[in-house]
Amino acid sequence: MGTEEEEKERESVSKKVMEVKEEEEDSEGLSDLKKNPKTKNLISELKNISKLNSDLEQKNSNLKHDVRELSKKNAALKQEATFEKELMDIRNADMNKIIATLISDPQQQREAEYVRRNLKNMTMDYVDVTLDPDTAHPKLILSEDGRQVRCGDTKQDLPDNPERFDTVPCILGKEGFSSGRFYYEVQVKEKTGWILGVVRESINRKGEITVSPENGNWTVLLREEGYRAITDPPVPLSLREKPQKVGVFVHYDEGLVSFYNVEARSHIYSFTGCTFTEKLYPFFSPGNNYTGKNSSPLVIIPVDVTD
Repeated sequence: MGTEEEEKERESVSKKVMEVKEEEEDSEGLSDLKKNPKTKNLISELKNISKLNSDLEQKNSNLKHDVRELSKKNAALKQEATFEKELMDIRNADMNKIIATLISDPQQQREAEYVRRNLKNMTMDYVDVTLDPDTAHPKLILSEDGRQVRCGDTKQDLPDNPERFDTVPCILGKEGFSSGRFYYEVQVKEKTGWILGVVRESINRKGEITVSPENGNWTVLLREEGYRAITDPPVPLSLREKPQKVGVFVHYDEGLVSFYNVEARSHIYSFTGCTFTEKLYPFFSPGNNYTGKNSSPLVIIPVDVTD
């Protein structure tokens, strides 16, 4: 038994020795292979191919990311176009509803038709109004696009330049007009107070403002006591419907400033026989915030000239 076990052990050791020799030969062969110039070139090319493949994978990943971003932007544009169409459909539906309710009253029907014709003509004189931040009272907060303004509770630290109003929370449009006609619309919904209209360029910007045509202000307002045309004395305005959008039309050469309830297609008030000798600027006051009770902004809205 002992002899057989010794024989098996010698065979096992001999086998391991052979395996070690084979491994050494393989290692020497691999070392010789690595020293071969062709092998070196092949290894270098393989490394380059690997790097190119890695770069391509990164570029492919970036391309996929760009495609995803473009898809998101395209979806957003489609959603915006759909939203605008829905707004137009709502506006047309509201208009048809208003006209239908006026049919039973011939006088109101005649007025609605007259205003509708006038508004259609006036929208052809639409101007793209934006707000002038250099004239804004320090409490006023403007949107980035310069088309919305609301009143905050505290004054901002702004330069006290000559153009800026320092007492009354108001602001002017950037562009002034010294001839011809112009028209713009302002959204006033959810507000409890506002003033809209036009003023002459030399209007007092510092201290209290005496608002009247004699002082270069042609405006209407909403306050707790209701709607008023700001004349001396003020004229109370009895409106059948609360305006959500106010249209302002000015005919400089004829001395006319008119205000309209856009959605109701009704006339609010007109200043006639005015004498303009200076540039006129659109005038906006969102009213005081009253700790959030009048926090909604005034919004200058685009006008559909095809309506």
